[in-house]
Amino acid sequence: MCYLKHKWTASLFLSLPFISGYILQNQVPVFSGPEKTESRSSRDLAMNTDIESNLKKTVHVLASEIGSRGHLQLSALEKTIEYIRSELNGYGYTVFDQPYEYSGRIYRNLYVKKTGNKEPQEVIVIGAHYDTVEGTPGADDNASAVAGLLELARLLADVPLGRTLHFVAFTLEEPPLFRSKSMGSYVYAKSLHQAGINVAGMICLEMIGYFTDTPGSQIYPLPFMRWMYPDKGNFITFVSNMQSRGFLHQVKKGFTKGTDLPLETLSTLSIVPGVDFSDHRSFWKFGYNALMVTDTAFYRNPQYHGAGDVPGILDYARMADVVRGLKAAVEQLAGKD
Repeated sequence: MCYLKHKWTASLFLSLPFISGYILQNQVPVFSGPEKTESRSSRDLAMNTDIESNLKKTVHVLASEIGSRGHLQLSALEKTIEYIRSELNGYGYTVFDQPYEYSGRIYRNLYVKKTGNKEPQEVIVIGAHYDTVEGTPGADDNASAVAGLLELARLLADVPLGRTLHFVAFTLEEPPLFRSKSMGSYVYAKSLHQAGINVAGMICLEMIGYFTDTPGSQIYPLPFMRWMYPDKGNFITFVSNMQSRGFLHQVKKGFTKGTDLPLETLSTLSIVPGVDFSDHRSFWKFGYNALMVTDTAFYRNPQYHGAGDVPGILDYARMADVVRGLKAAVEQLAGKD
């Protein structure tokens, strides 16, 4: 994930009068917090233990064994690709490559398809980028999300679903390709659009591993937001544009059935810088509904884009909660039999 911190904050301030007027005029319910759920069962705890173990393994391989995965670090990117391929093959999937050229080099998205049994022509895309800013191990950004992606693929491999799922590992999300047509997610979304694929929605996993219960650990781009959101960074966040707010509500409804992890949401205008700072933006460009699942990056994680973004700073228990919630959400969206 790449954030232009000061630009985002300044732009949000400048946009506030327009945004406020738009919300008041249209009475759009933009902000919402967690819904209450039943206490987790012993079965849920056992599931979390298995998920945690797998999450730790993937983050360790990507962030410790492979390390920095910048766009010029082709050997590291190739090792990452082969790890992801091996894991998905092990879950019984056929793995497809989507190669493309950038600056005289070949980069690749990896994806698998789980065909629906009732409405196979309707597709839900779940994706995460596997590259990093050069010089950071990228445990949270974005090994945590790749780990979550692989776990969702594993947990849903044998679940009968009505709609088709695409699990995609994107390349080249980080600078210097950020917000460009050379992002792996843009290449993938464009290919779906050109093929006339009916994308029911896209879920972008972007930094899902950093949580803290320290008071004052969660900051926000606008002062008034501290009165509307928690001051502890112990929740996960869904972010969408206005077009996708209905899709966000659907995902939220399913998510809260699968976990009691606190969830906060934000739907706002796509012209506001910051809400589109990951791979979901590429899908918005082609008119698809999409949202980002995130721990809020540098608004919480002090090791963002730094050498300290290592596996030891992540909260694997709450990462597992995110995965359980998303599994429930995808099952609901895709029509579990």
